[in-house]
Amino acid sequence: MRSIYMILSNRSFLGLLLIINIVGTAYGYYWYRFQLAETPTKFLLFVPDSPTASLFFVFVLIAFLWKKNWPLIEALALITLFKYGIWAVVMNILVYVETGAIGIDSWMLIFSHGAMAIQGLLYIPFYRFKWIHILLVAIWTLHNDVIDYVFKMMPKYSVLDQYMANIGYFTFWLSILSLLIGVYAYKKRQQLQWKIQ
Repeated sequence: MRSIYMILSNRSFLGLLLIINIVGTAYGYYWYRFQLAETPTKFLLFVPDSPTASLFFVFVLIAFLWKKNWPLIEALALITLFKYGIWAVVMNILVYVETGAIGIDSWMLIFSHGAMAIQGLLYIPFYRFKWIHILLVAIWTLHNDVIDYVFKMMPKYSVLDQYMANIGYFTFWLSILSLLIGVYAYKKRQQLQWKIQ
């Protein structure tokens, strides 16, 4: 594991990862362009879930390159990267189950969102957030679920519309799992701590 963390903390690797995440974030907001165009202003912040998660990680990487920690942003990044990374992978698999076909866009979404979840987990030893940050992220995350499934602002997957109640239930428990991962990262922080080289 030591060699993996040496790579993860290498400044050149962090720079490359930062570029990848900036490009992915920009594409994510572009992917949401049609939905954002018809979204009421008061909900705009809560609609583009995945690109906002990767935007949090962009700021985490910038802080790491400055040899700093921004704990609240780290907690937001870890929990939302895992949640929305796994969510998108599951939704695209469900689209395949429902339609019997999977296109290159879906494969790209599965791969990129799977990578989102993994990168958030890999950097756990470098985060420095505390209980208060997890609590604030819990409010953000569960509030986002309310916006998505009570006010119907969730990402558009038209072939899955008939399953929205089930997807909302799944998403709630995925939020809980993601927050528990944040709690685990906090509890293990003394054992796992690594610093950026």
